Amino acid sequence: MMRMKNKPPTAAGGSPDSTGAEWELRPCGMLVQKRNPDSDHRAIPPPTIRVRVKYGSTYHEISISSQASFGELKKMLTGPTGLHHQDQKLIYKDKERDSKAFLDITGVKDKSKMVLLEDPISQEKRYLEMRKNATMEKASKSISAISLEVDRLAGRVSALESVIGKGGKVAEKDVLSLIELLMNELLKLDGIMGDGDVKLQRKLQVKRVQKYVETLDVLKVKNSALTNGNGTHTNKSNHNQHKQSNGHRLAPIDQQEQQQQQSSRHSTSGPVVVTTQWETFDATPGTSSAAIPPPASNNNSAHNQPKFPWDFFG
Repeated sequence: MMRMKNKPPTAAGGSPDSTGAEWELRPCGMLVQKRNPDSDHRAIPPPTIRVRVKYGSTYHEISISSQASFGELKKMLTGPTGLHHQDQKLIYKDKERDSKAFLDITGVKDKSKMVLLEDPISQEKRYLEMRKNATMEKASKSISAISLEVDRLAGRVSALESVIGKGGKVAEKDVLSLIELLMNELLKLDGIMGDGDVKLQRKLQVKRVQKYVETLDVLKVKNSALTNGNGTHTNKSNHNQHKQSNGHRLAPIDQQEQQQQQSSRHSTSGPVVVTTQWETFDATPGTSSAAIPPPASNNNSAHNQPKFPWDFFG
Protein backbone atom coordinates (compact mmCIF):
# COMPACT_ATOMS: atom_id res chain seq x y z
CA MET A 1 0.00 0.00 0.00
CA MET A 2 1.06 3.56 -0.74
CA ARG A 3 1.61 5.82 2.18
CA MET A 4 -0.53 8.98 2.27
CA LYS A 5 1.29 12.26 2.65
CA ASN A 6 0.26 14.51 5.48
CA LYS A 7 -1.82 17.45 4.32
CA PRO A 8 -0.78 20.87 5.45
CA PRO A 9 -2.80 22.31 8.29
CA THR A 10 -5.78 24.50 7.50
CA ALA A 11 -5.91 28.21 7.96
CA ALA A 12 -8.10 27.76 10.97
CA GLY A 13 -5.31 26.07 12.79
CA GLY A 14 -2.68 28.40 11.45
CA SER A 15 0.00 26.07 12.76
CA PRO A 16 3.33 25.99 10.99
CA ASP A 17 4.32 22.97 8.93
CA SER A 18 7.61 21.08 9.02
CA THR A 19 9.34 24.01 7.26
CA GLY A 20 8.04 26.49 9.80
CA ALA A 21 5.80 28.35 7.30
CA GLU A 22 2.23 29.26 8.13
CA TRP A 23 -0.70 28.77 5.77
CA GLU A 24 -3.86 30.76 5.14
CA LEU A 25 -7.06 30.24 3.19
CA ARG A 26 -7.81 32.85 0.54
CA PRO A 27 -11.45 33.96 -0.22
CA CYS A 28 -11.32 31.94 -3.44
CA GLY A 29 -10.77 28.76 -1.43
CA MET A 30 -7.06 28.38 -2.25
CA LEU A 31 -4.70 27.46 0.56
CA VAL A 32 -1.51 29.51 0.32
CA GLN A 33 1.45 30.26 2.51
CA LYS A 34 0.81 33.15 4.85
CA ARG A 35 2.78 36.29 4.06
CA ASN A 36 4.70 38.22 6.63
CA PRO A 37 4.53 42.03 6.11
CA ASP A 38 7.94 42.42 7.72
CA SER A 39 9.61 40.11 5.26
CA ASP A 40 10.11 42.91 2.69
CA HIS A 41 12.07 44.97 5.19
CA ARG A 42 14.40 42.09 5.79
CA ALA A 43 15.07 41.63 2.06
CA ILE A 44 18.69 41.81 1.00
CA PRO A 45 19.43 45.01 -0.97
CA PRO A 46 20.90 44.63 -4.46
CA PRO A 47 24.69 44.74 -4.58
CA THR A 48 26.54 47.90 -5.53
CA ILE A 49 28.90 47.70 -8.45
CA ARG A 50 31.58 50.03 -9.78
CA VAL A 51 31.69 50.81 -13.46
CA ARG A 52 34.38 52.69 -15.36
CA VAL A 53 33.18 55.20 -17.90
CA LYS A 54 35.56 56.76 -20.41
CA TYR A 55 34.76 60.28 -21.61
CA GLY A 56 37.34 61.67 -23.97
CA SER A 57 40.67 60.81 -22.40
CA THR A 58 39.37 60.67 -18.84
CA TYR A 59 38.01 57.68 -16.91
CA HIS A 60 35.28 58.16 -14.33
CA GLU A 61 34.55 55.42 -11.80
CA ILE A 62 30.91 55.41 -10.66
CA SER A 63 29.42 53.31 -7.84
CA ILE A 64 25.83 52.39 -8.64
CA SER A 65 23.28 49.68 -7.89
CA SER A 66 23.47 46.63 -10.10
CA GLN A 67 19.71 46.91 -10.76
CA ALA A 68 19.82 50.58 -11.79
CA SER A 69 19.09 51.79 -15.29
CA PHE A 70 21.36 53.46 -17.80
CA GLY A 71 19.31 56.65 -17.37
CA GLU A 72 20.22 56.78 -13.68
CA LEU A 73 23.86 56.24 -14.60
CA LYS A 74 23.69 59.17 -17.05
CA LYS A 75 22.33 61.44 -14.33
CA MET A 76 25.23 60.46 -12.06
CA LEU A 77 27.68 61.28 -14.87
CA THR A 78 26.29 64.79 -15.33
CA GLY A 79 28.34 66.16 -12.42
CA PRO A 80 31.83 64.91 -13.32
CA THR A 81 31.46 65.33 -17.09
CA GLY A 82 29.35 68.50 -17.30
CA LEU A 83 27.07 66.99 -19.92
CA HIS A 84 23.31 67.08 -19.62
CA HIS A 85 21.89 63.60 -19.17
CA GLN A 86 19.77 64.03 -22.32
CA ASP A 87 22.87 64.86 -24.38
CA GLN A 88 24.75 61.68 -23.37
CA LYS A 89 25.21 58.45 -25.31
CA LEU A 90 26.48 55.38 -23.43
CA ILE A 91 28.20 52.63 -25.41
CA TYR A 92 28.50 49.19 -23.78
CA LYS A 93 29.89 46.25 -25.73
CA ASP A 94 29.91 48.32 -28.92
CA LYS A 95 26.19 49.07 -28.68
CA GLU A 96 24.34 52.21 -27.65
CA ARG A 97 22.20 51.46 -24.64
CA ASP A 98 18.77 52.95 -24.08
CA SER A 99 18.20 55.02 -20.98
CA LYS A 100 15.36 52.70 -19.88
CA ALA A 101 17.48 49.53 -20.04
CA PHE A 102 18.74 48.01 -16.74
CA LEU A 103 22.38 47.28 -15.99
CA ASP A 104 21.95 43.74 -14.64
CA ILE A 105 19.73 42.66 -17.51
CA THR A 106 22.21 44.03 -20.05
CA GLY A 107 25.04 42.14 -18.36
CA VAL A 108 26.87 44.99 -16.65
CA LYS A 109 28.95 43.69 -13.76
CA ASP A 110 31.42 45.09 -11.29
CA LYS A 111 34.34 46.91 -12.98
CA SER A 112 32.63 46.86 -16.37
CA LYS A 113 33.83 49.48 -18.86
CA MET A 114 31.70 51.87 -20.92
CA VAL A 115 32.27 54.76 -23.27
CA LEU A 116 30.43 58.07 -22.97
CA LEU A 117 29.85 60.18 -26.09
CA GLU A 118 28.13 63.50 -26.64
CA ASP A 119 24.99 63.28 -28.74
CA PRO A 120 24.72 66.47 -30.88
CA ILE A 121 21.31 65.51 -32.27
CA SER A 122 19.83 65.09 -28.81
CA GLN A 123 21.49 68.33 -27.73
CA GLU A 124 19.95 70.20 -30.66
CA LYS A 125 16.54 68.73 -29.92
CA ARG A 126 16.85 69.79 -26.31
CA TYR A 127 17.83 73.34 -27.31
CA LEU A 128 14.88 73.53 -29.67
CA GLU A 129 12.58 72.27 -26.96
CA MET A 130 13.97 74.80 -24.50
CA ARG A 131 13.50 77.60 -27.01
CA LYS A 132 9.96 76.49 -27.73
CA ASN A 133 9.14 76.36 -24.04
CA ALA A 134 10.63 79.82 -23.52
CA THR A 135 8.58 81.20 -26.42
CA MET A 136 5.41 79.62 -25.09
CA GLU A 137 6.07 81.01 -21.64
CA LYS A 138 6.70 84.49 -23.02
CA ALA A 139 3.54 84.32 -25.13
CA SER A 140 1.53 83.19 -22.12
CA LYS A 141 2.81 86.14 -20.06
CA SER A 142 1.99 88.56 -22.89
CA ILE A 143 -1.55 87.21 -23.18
CA SER A 144 -1.98 87.55 -19.41
CA ALA A 145 -0.88 91.21 -19.56
CA ILE A 146 -3.23 91.89 -22.48
CA SER A 147 -6.06 90.21 -20.59
CA LEU A 148 -5.55 92.54 -17.63
CA GLU A 149 -5.56 95.59 -19.92
CA VAL A 150 -8.73 94.40 -21.67
CA ASP A 151 -10.39 93.95 -18.28
CA ARG A 152 -9.55 97.55 -17.42
CA LEU A 153 -10.91 98.83 -20.75
CA ALA A 154 -14.02 96.68 -20.33
CA GLY A 155 -14.87 98.69 -17.20
CA ARG A 156 -14.80 101.91 -19.24
CA VAL A 157 -16.99 100.32 -21.91
CA SER A 158 -19.56 99.35 -19.27
CA ALA A 159 -19.53 102.91 -17.89
CA LEU A 160 -20.20 104.45 -21.33
CA GLU A 161 -22.90 101.90 -22.01
CA SER A 162 -24.62 102.79 -18.74
CA VAL A 163 -24.55 106.54 -19.45
CA ILE A 164 -25.81 106.29 -23.05
CA GLY A 165 -28.38 103.67 -22.10
CA LYS A 166 -29.96 106.15 -19.66
CA GLY A 167 -30.22 108.80 -22.39
CA GLY A 168 -27.09 110.70 -21.43
CA LYS A 169 -24.49 112.06 -23.81
CA VAL A 170 -20.74 111.50 -23.83
CA ALA A 171 -17.96 113.10 -25.82
CA GLU A 172 -17.44 111.35 -29.11
CA LYS A 173 -13.67 111.51 -28.68
CA ASP A 174 -13.98 109.33 -25.55
CA VAL A 175 -15.68 106.59 -27.56
CA LEU A 176 -13.17 106.87 -30.42
CA SER A 177 -10.16 106.79 -28.09
CA LEU A 178 -11.51 103.69 -26.35
CA ILE A 179 -11.99 101.95 -29.70
CA GLU A 180 -8.43 102.84 -30.65
CA LEU A 181 -7.05 101.38 -27.41
CA LEU A 182 -8.93 98.13 -27.97
CA MET A 183 -7.67 97.92 -31.55
CA ASN A 184 -4.09 98.31 -30.26
CA GLU A 185 -4.61 95.33 -27.96
CA LEU A 186 -6.00 93.39 -30.91
CA LEU A 187 -2.83 94.13 -32.89
CA LYS A 188 -0.74 92.85 -30.00
CA LEU A 189 -2.72 89.61 -29.99
CA ASP A 190 -2.19 89.21 -33.72
CA GLY A 191 1.57 89.30 -33.17
CA ILE A 192 1.54 86.42 -30.66
CA MET A 193 2.22 82.96 -32.07
CA GLY A 194 1.78 79.74 -30.16
CA ASP A 195 0.27 76.30 -30.04
CA GLY A 196 -1.89 74.38 -27.64
CA ASP A 197 -3.05 76.29 -24.58
CA VAL A 198 -1.45 79.55 -25.75
CA LYS A 199 -3.38 79.44 -29.02
CA LEU A 200 -6.64 78.82 -27.17
CA GLN A 201 -6.05 81.73 -24.77
CA ARG A 202 -5.20 84.05 -27.66
CA LYS A 203 -8.39 83.09 -29.49
CA LEU A 204 -10.52 83.81 -26.42
CA GLN A 205 -8.96 87.26 -25.93
CA VAL A 206 -9.45 88.15 -29.61
CA LYS A 207 -13.16 87.34 -29.33
CA ARG A 208 -13.43 89.50 -26.20
CA VAL A 209 -11.81 92.52 -27.85
CA GLN A 210 -13.95 92.18 -30.99
CA LYS A 211 -17.09 92.04 -28.86
CA TYR A 212 -16.18 95.25 -27.01
CA VAL A 213 -15.36 97.05 -30.27
CA GLU A 214 -18.75 96.09 -31.72
CA THR A 215 -20.45 97.36 -28.56
CA LEU A 216 -18.64 100.70 -28.85
CA ASP A 217 -19.68 101.03 -32.50
CA VAL A 218 -23.33 100.69 -31.47
CA LEU A 219 -22.86 103.18 -28.62
CA LYS A 220 -21.24 105.67 -31.01
CA VAL A 221 -24.29 105.56 -33.29
CA LYS A 222 -26.68 106.02 -30.36
CA ASN A 223 -24.63 108.90 -28.97
CA SER A 224 -24.57 110.63 -32.37
CA ALA A 225 -28.35 110.28 -32.65
CA LEU A 226 -28.83 111.86 -29.23
CA THR A 227 -26.47 114.72 -30.07
CA ASN A 228 -28.13 115.45 -33.46
CA GLY A 229 -31.62 115.37 -31.94
CA ASN A 230 -30.77 117.94 -29.30
CA GLY A 231 -28.98 120.09 -31.85
CA THR A 232 -32.02 120.14 -34.17
CA HIS A 233 -34.32 121.14 -31.31
CA THR A 234 -31.95 123.93 -30.31
CA ASN A 235 -31.72 125.24 -33.89
CA LYS A 236 -35.52 125.28 -34.22
CA SER A 237 -35.97 127.25 -31.00
CA ASN A 238 -33.27 129.75 -32.04
CA HIS A 239 -34.93 130.14 -35.43
CA ASN A 240 -38.33 130.85 -33.83
CA GLN A 241 -36.81 133.41 -31.47
CA HIS A 242 -35.03 135.10 -34.34
CA LYS A 243 -38.25 135.18 -36.36
CA GLN A 244 -40.18 136.77 -33.49
CA SER A 245 -37.53 139.43 -32.96
CA ASN A 246 -37.58 140.23 -36.69
CA GLY A 247 -41.37 140.55 -36.52
CA HIS A 248 -41.08 143.15 -33.77
CA ARG A 249 -38.50 145.12 -35.74
CA LEU A 250 -40.42 144.96 -39.03
CA ALA A 251 -43.01 147.66 -38.19
CA PRO A 252 -40.59 150.55 -37.52
CA ILE A 253 -38.54 149.66 -40.57
CA ASP A 254 -41.62 149.64 -42.81
CA GLN A 255 -42.72 152.99 -41.41
CA GLN A 256 -39.33 154.54 -42.12
CA GLU A 257 -39.38 153.22 -45.68
CA GLN A 258 -42.88 154.61 -46.25
CA GLN A 259 -41.85 158.03 -44.92
CA GLN A 260 -38.79 158.08 -47.22
CA GLN A 261 -40.94 157.14 -50.26
CA GLN A 262 -43.50 159.86 -49.45
CA SER A 263 -40.83 162.51 -49.04
CA SER A 264 -39.22 161.53 -52.37
CA ARG A 265 -42.57 161.65 -54.16
CA HIS A 266 -43.35 165.08 -52.64
CA SER A 267 -40.04 166.47 -53.82
CA THR A 268 -40.48 165.22 -57.40
CA SER A 269 -44.12 166.21 -57.81
CA GLY A 270 -43.60 169.89 -56.88
CA PRO A 271 -43.45 172.84 -59.49
CA VAL A 272 -40.25 173.35 -61.46
CA VAL A 273 -38.75 176.81 -61.16
CA VAL A 274 -37.04 178.07 -64.37
CA THR A 275 -34.34 180.62 -63.66
CA THR A 276 -33.43 181.30 -67.30
CA GLN A 277 -34.53 184.77 -68.60
CA TRP A 278 -35.22 184.85 -72.31
CA GLU A 279 -34.65 187.96 -74.48
CA THR A 280 -37.22 188.76 -77.17
CA PHE A 281 -36.22 189.62 -80.78
CA ASP A 282 -38.17 190.98 -83.68
CA ALA A 283 -39.24 188.44 -86.14
CA THR A 284 -37.22 188.50 -89.32
CA PRO A 285 -38.69 188.04 -92.80
CA GLY A 286 -39.11 184.43 -93.86
CA THR A 287 -39.56 183.28 -90.36
CA SER A 288 -42.69 182.41 -88.63
CA SER A 289 -43.64 182.79 -85.04
CA ALA A 290 -44.56 179.17 -85.04
CA ALA A 291 -40.87 178.32 -85.46
CA ILE A 292 -40.19 179.37 -81.89
CA PRO A 293 -41.98 177.05 -79.52
CA PRO A 294 -43.28 178.43 -76.28
CA PRO A 295 -41.38 177.47 -73.13
CA ALA A 296 -42.59 174.27 -71.55
CA SER A 297 -43.87 174.40 -68.06
CA ASN A 298 -43.67 170.67 -67.45
CA ASN A 299 -40.85 168.53 -66.13
CA ASN A 300 -39.44 167.76 -69.58
CA SER A 301 -38.35 171.40 -70.15
CA ALA A 302 -35.05 170.74 -68.48
CA HIS A 303 -34.29 167.89 -70.85
CA ASN A 304 -35.89 169.06 -74.17
CA GLN A 305 -34.51 172.56 -74.87
CA PRO A 306 -35.94 174.47 -77.92
CA LYS A 307 -33.87 174.77 -81.06
CA PHE A 308 -33.57 178.32 -82.48
CA PRO A 309 -32.57 179.21 -86.06
CA TRP A 310 -29.36 181.05 -85.14
CA ASP A 311 -28.28 181.31 -88.77
CA PHE A 312 -30.58 184.25 -89.38
CA PHE A 313 -28.91 186.42 -86.77
CA GLY A 314 -25.75 187.99 -87.63
